[in-house]
Amino acid sequence: MILGYLLSGLVTGAIFAVMGSGLTLSYAATGVFNFAHGAVGFLAALVFYQLNLAAGLPAWLAGLLAAGVFAPALGYLLHLAMFRGLAQAGETAQIVGTIGLTIALPALGLLVVDLLGLPSVDGTTLPRGLGPHPALGFEVLGARLDTDQLITFCFSAVAALGLWAFMRHTPYGLRMRASVDRRRLATLRGIDVDATSALAWMLGSGLAGLAGVLAVPVLGLDATAYTVLLFASATAAVFGRLRSIPWTFAAGLALGVVQNLVAGYTDFLQEITGLRTAVPVILLFAGLVLLNRSRERVAGSAAEDAPPPDHLAGVPLWRRRLPWVAGLAALLGFTFAGSEYYVGLAAQGLVLALIFCSFVVVTGIGGMVNLAQAAFASMAALTCGWAFSAGWPLFAAIVVGVLAAGAVGMLVALPALRLGGRVLTLATLALALLADQVLFQVDAFSNGTIGWALPALGFGFADTSDPRVRVVLLLALIGLVGLLVRNLERSASGRAILAVRSAPAAATTSGLSGPRAKIVLFALASAIAGLGGVLFAVSKGSITATDLPAFSGFVWLAVVVLQGVRRIGGAVLGGLVAVAVPELLATWGVSAQVGAILFGAGGMILAKHPDGVLAQLAESRHRRRQARATSATALPVSVSPRVSAAPVSPAASVAPSASAVSAATGAPNASAAPVPEALFRLDGVVAGYADCTVLRGVDLDVRPGEVVALLGANGAGKSTTCAVAAGDRPVSAGRVLLDGVDVTAWPAHRRARAGVLLAPEGRGVFPGLTVEENLRTWLAEPDAVYERMPQLAARRTVLAGALSGGEQQLLTLAPALARPPRVLIADEPSLGLAPLIVRQVFEVFAELRERGVALLLVEEKATEALAIADRVAFMRLGHVVWAGPRAEVDGDRLTAAYLGVT
Repeated sequence: MILGYLLSGLVTGAIFAVMGSGLTLSYAATGVFNFAHGAVGFLAALVFYQLNLAAGLPAWLAGLLAAGVFAPALGYLLHLAMFRGLAQAGETAQIVGTIGLTIALPALGLLVVDLLGLPSVDGTTLPRGLGPHPALGFEVLGARLDTDQLITFCFSAVAALGLWAFMRHTPYGLRMRASVDRRRLATLRGIDVDATSALAWMLGSGLAGLAGVLAVPVLGLDATAYTVLLFASATAAVFGRLRSIPWTFAAGLALGVVQNLVAGYTDFLQEITGLRTAVPVILLFAGLVLLNRSRERVAGSAAEDAPPPDHLAGVPLWRRRLPWVAGLAALLGFTFAGSEYYVGLAAQGLVLALIFCSFVVVTGIGGMVNLAQAAFASMAALTCGWAFSAGWPLFAAIVVGVLAAGAVGMLVALPALRLGGRVLTLATLALALLADQVLFQVDAFSNGTIGWALPALGFGFADTSDPRVRVVLLLALIGLVGLLVRNLERSASGRAILAVRSAPAAATTSGLSGPRAKIVLFALASAIAGLGGVLFAVSKGSITATDLPAFSGFVWLAVVVLQGVRRIGGAVLGGLVAVAVPELLATWGVSAQVGAILFGAGGMILAKHPDGVLAQLAESRHRRRQARATSATALPVSVSPRVSAAPVSPAASVAPSASAVSAATGAPNASAAPVPEALFRLDGVVAGYADCTVLRGVDLDVRPGEVVALLGANGAGKSTTCAVAAGDRPVSAGRVLLDGVDVTAWPAHRRARAGVLLAPEGRGVFPGLTVEENLRTWLAEPDAVYERMPQLAARRTVLAGALSGGEQQLLTLAPALARPPRVLIADEPSLGLAPLIVRQVFEVFAELRERGVALLLVEEKATEALAIADRVAFMRLGHVVWAGPRAEVDGDRLTAAYLGVT
């Protein structure tokens, strides 16, 4: 008996393992957790079914085309259209974008089936598997299996083994792991991270397609079932820490076995409805809490999800408020003049808007993505219904419901004290699913399928049975919530929350309590969602456990983020759009699938505009105002961006000698010996960050076999110069030349392949890769490095992140000794190193100079740089204020140009 449960559990677990392995691969290579992974599996299953049934292809050929051709092609198209942009966006945009695909992809597939007149499908359709049809049964050690189960397990094992070998033992797998470890550094090592990401998405989608085809005899063609499969598979990926494919595969198998054993041997759990089927959800939550607490250093880390600039900051207050006042007036006018049916729809939209305001608090202000808001709304509504049925006054029942949601929110906040980012997102969704499957199924709490009846809320002169009263009441409540949010942002507590969000370690050292801030936000957001849930029940007149399912929160977050999750206006607009779009499509006779597809298209918008529609509109207006202001104030001026135009101090403005002029400009000097042409040149470069210009006409060149030291104080623009030279920062004016070829438009990986190598500030290593794997990102064979640096040979299997700072810097420069670049740019190479290591580093530079490498050495500390430099350039405020031979750098010039004093 138990053997049968084990073997059938291994088959189920094999599907979890394949789906989870694809999820792990795509995340490990791109950093994007793909919530649409199950939707890709559904589409592959749908294609398999249509190829087999409609086209008449054999099952094996239909499966090969669906999983081996269609799914990878879909992954590549999604990479081009969306995932490439999402990789650079914040976590919130990544989560919402892939949630949009979860809804849009199945809808697109079903719409294509309808338009082409193919055999229709629904949740009850149960296609055949890859094996013989009907499946042939046989016995293994006394347990009964069939051919579909055997094929599932064998394909899963082969796929997992092949994927592990690909990731660990091929150059492509190494590039994928390097790209996710440090994406920017990977480009500086010549890795095309865009192509690497595309390959990862193709492989990940192929695995999702394989899992979909293997699971189709069991799940049928129910899109929701594939989303549930995704979260079961996410449990396996979590136990593999979203990095290890072997551990993910093993966890998937174990999950299938545990689920079968619990279903077969825990009869005592039948008293608790839904608990036995909630095993994957319980394990998912446990794995997230126990295994995914960050152990990395966070000191000095900055927020990756920084607030966007306020493009309306310079606009008068009345102009900022005018569109909203006009919209409010129009809505009120429509409320009292429109038909009761459409006013009721507006009321429904405002109920959702009130719930959506909770996302503004927890996500917009707190930066935490919480997918349990639907559960909080349902919790409050069911509690209110239970209290009212027990004889409590309606108003008191409403208060109790809201307080219950807030209290549960505080409990859910406890995992947030340990977790963050997408891990917290999964944890809150797991708790919401657990509440759906267990808590809300308790008849004493939800009153079974009947639910609780609730009367209209009366005010003496009117009650909420009139949709006009509901609209006015909801507008008033949303206004109060908006006032609360504004005061929260401007209060000391709000500033503390923003500090904790931006830099948790720095906030803690300043005496701010991160846990308290998170708990307050969760409790407040949960209470707001609970209030919206209660008003939803009052408007509907009743509430059941299925009215506000957990997956609603999945969609709600996406809707409000598309509009703008940092603003109450985004919540209001999102609520109205969520109700109006389906109604308009139904009125025009358009398929409901179109609305879901449009929603997915909104996810693609997020890839380019992560802050939502409202922020995008504000930015567009801001740019138009800037353009008008520029055209109105533009004057004909002629300013040379050359070195002579840069401000210099009196001591530095002495006329340089002829040799200095020759060194600074690259022009030949009649009285000097011939010098080689510059190998690398920055010509009038202007660059910066967004609207902030940092480099203001930089001219600099480096010749073969020469060391040019670029010195200057903090903020002079040295690191930006390095980034521009390596292709890591775009140029807004000027040119970058390599051996006379204009490489200004070349991306960083192409410049690296052409021989321009940047050793970035800090440490240029991949901490998650071993020493040998780090070397192989630049070298085909690292033996030459081991001969020169035996200390690295002894630690070849050690992760680079475990090396000392000096060893990491040597590892950064070691590949250049075995395969010298044409140009080496070293940004602050002595930063944080002991004097002995600094001496070794500069010995490497001297050797590279002897081998003809052009070196641009950027240093704040002048002593070591001047000792090796052939020429010196001083930067100040984005200009090269002096350049010349090392011999002409005296104390006065160093003090004047470097320190900016006379």
